[in-house]
Amino acid sequence: MNDKTRTPLPSPSDWTFELIEQYHGEIARVAKGYKLDTYANQLEIITAEQMMDAYASVGMPVIYRHWSYGKQFIQTEKNYRRGHMGLAYEIVINSDPCIAYLMEENTMAMQALVIAHAAYGHNSFFKGNYLFKMWTDASSIIDYLVYARNYISECEERHGVSAVEDLLDSCHALMNHGVDRYRRPQKLSLSQEQARREEREHHLQQQVNDLWRTLPKRTRSAEEEEAAKRFPPEPQENLLYFIEKNAPLLELWQREVVRIVRKIGQYFYPQRQTQVMNEGWATFWHYTLLNTLYDEGLLADGFMMEWLQSHTNVVFQPPIGHRAYSGINPYALGFAMYTDLRRICEKPTEEDKRWFPDLAGSDWLTTLDYAMRNFKDESFIGQFLSPKLMRDFRFFAISDKESESELEVSAIHDDSGYRQLREALSRQYDLNHREPNIQVWSVNLRGDRALTLRHTQHNNRPLHDDSQEVLKHVARLWGFDVHLESVDSQGRISHRKVSGPQTT
Repeated sequence: MNDKTRTPLPSPSDWTFELIEQYHGEIARVAKGYKLDTYANQLEIITAEQMMDAYASVGMPVIYRHWSYGKQFIQTEKNYRRGHMGLAYEIVINSDPCIAYLMEENTMAMQALVIAHAAYGHNSFFKGNYLFKMWTDASSIIDYLVYARNYISECEERHGVSAVEDLLDSCHALMNHGVDRYRRPQKLSLSQEQARREEREHHLQQQVNDLWRTLPKRTRSAEEEEAAKRFPPEPQENLLYFIEKNAPLLELWQREVVRIVRKIGQYFYPQRQTQVMNEGWATFWHYTLLNTLYDEGLLADGFMMEWLQSHTNVVFQPPIGHRAYSGINPYALGFAMYTDLRRICEKPTEEDKRWFPDLAGSDWLTTLDYAMRNFKDESFIGQFLSPKLMRDFRFFAISDKESESELEVSAIHDDSGYRQLREALSRQYDLNHREPNIQVWSVNLRGDRALTLRHTQHNNRPLHDDSQEVLKHVARLWGFDVHLESVDSQGRISHRKVSGPQTT
């Protein structure tokens, strides 16, 4: 209920720094009551042009120069000036302190919405989610970007803008294939390796039976000999890392540029896997925080109506056939899932108790915090998407079998289709299904130094024709011929080849 004993905060259309500070203080107080754990906040007011510039430079406050950022800026500016698109009300940086940009054209109501959404929603997600904790260092990213910009600027002066630009073009083309999907084990020092080897040998020697020691040694087959000579010994998924460490012709400064692009790609890796969760979490909390302030009597009705209109637009899911439909809206799905989780905790139905026996009736704050911290989009949907939401969104699954000439509706939102629907939607957010699985397979060390990549097809789907252009970038970085093998489910291999720059 509305507590009218408190005087509402001033709610003029135009904002002032004092008002922003006042609203920020109240939002921070309510967020603390909900136990949101955030980095310190740094709010900055920027113009529309600066917001477009931030758009173009992948949302980072500091970045090296590259033509692709300028191209993106021009496209964004033209669309904005022509009225073909609006601008984001905010951009937030995963750093410590967390930097949230507020556009000066926003009204006071929109500034409050942005503060709640970015400074407490996204901020707490950046700090809490396991992928961000594993792969990003919020305290050092800004310093690293400053270093990257300065280093690449020095390279342009020493080696020429054209040489650096060509190198960055190739690195950018491979950025999504320059990330570690699993944390590498810490490398041991030489003394540690020797100590472990001696320990293993001693242990094995103790276990050897006299009978086996008297058997003649078996000679290795030709296949085993070939495998022992193979480099790398196992396939490598991080193409840029392999190139940085092993490309024969790269100079030291080129290896460092490859490393810079690889590090920045790794920084964005968690965001590519958590868009539904991240945007849903931020939207859920701006909605909850501002409604709590309204319930306390601190927000006026007109103020509420203004930001709620924007909120409604953000979480709108156009139906199939609508001209605005472009797939599932991550804001809509994420917000609906967190809201539904709270409902399951507070007011579970019999259906909820069957599907989520451990969640029904539990503390909603604890449950939502657990969900935010320990999942990514794929597993979050696979774990928490409820039958009610499948009905609300009217989900259905399409089966596209290679052997069939027609598409088939394989599941709808009913008792027999719920689990299949949830699995199908979950797979849709798996990066392994959205991006081609290409790994470093081998290098011909004793011959022409050719690099062989291997693509494992998903559902027998071949690579797009554009992959030939990407191979040229691999060849530019590697310096020698590059072969690409594409393997289907039957083990059939198709080949592509790009000659290295020194042979063209």
